Amino acid sequence: MSKRIIFSHEDASRFIVGTVGLPGERSFFIQALSDAGVTTVAVEKSQVIALAERLNELITEVRRSKLASLDELGLPAVVDNANLEFPIEEEFTAGVMGISWDPDTQRVSVEIQSIADGDFTELISDDEDLADVEDPPDLMRVTIRLNQARGFIKRSESIVQAGRAPCPFCGLPIDPEGHLCPRANGYRR
Repeated sequence: MSKRIIFSHEDASRFIVGTVGLPGERSFFIQALSDAGVTTVAVEKSQVIALAERLNELITEVRRSKLASLDELGLPAVVDNANLEFPIEEEFTAGVMGISWDPDTQRVSVEIQSIADGDFTELISDDEDLADVEDPPDLMRVTIRLNQARGFIKRSESIVQAGRAPCPFCGLPIDPEGHLCPRANGYRR
C-alpha cells in the first residue's frame, strides 16, 4: 500500500493558472507557491473554466451572505500575470476539485485531487476514508484570500480567451488552417 501525498499550501503567495505551447496545442497547469514550495498540477482547459466559475459563485455567495469581513471583501483583486515557475515539474494530473469558504480564517480553500485508478469520483479530504485503498489519490490543498481568488478568475478568463478563436457558425475552435464546420456540411471555413 502506497502512501497518499498531500501538497499543502496554507496562505499561498501565488495561486495561478498558466499554459505552455501554442493555441490548439497548449497544456494547462495550476501552480501554487507558498513557504512549503511550489506545486504544479496539470489540468484540462474545461477544469480551469469550471474552477473560475465556481470561485466566482463562491465569492458572490460569501458577499451576499455577509460571511466575510468588509475589510476582506474590499480588497482589490490581485492579478498575478507573471509566468509559471520553471522548470515545470508536474506532480499529478487533476481529477476532482473542490472549493470552500472558512469564515473563521476568512480564506478560500481549494482542493485538487489527482486522477486515480478506481472509483474516485468524489473529493476525499480525510485520510481515514482511504484506509483500505491500495494506491490513494494525491491531493493539493491551497488556502487563498478572496482578492487572490478574484485575481485567479481574471487570469483564467484571459488565458482561456487567448486560445483559438471560435467559429461564428458552430462555436468550435478554428485552427490556423481553418476547420471542418459541421454547420457548413463539413466544408472547410
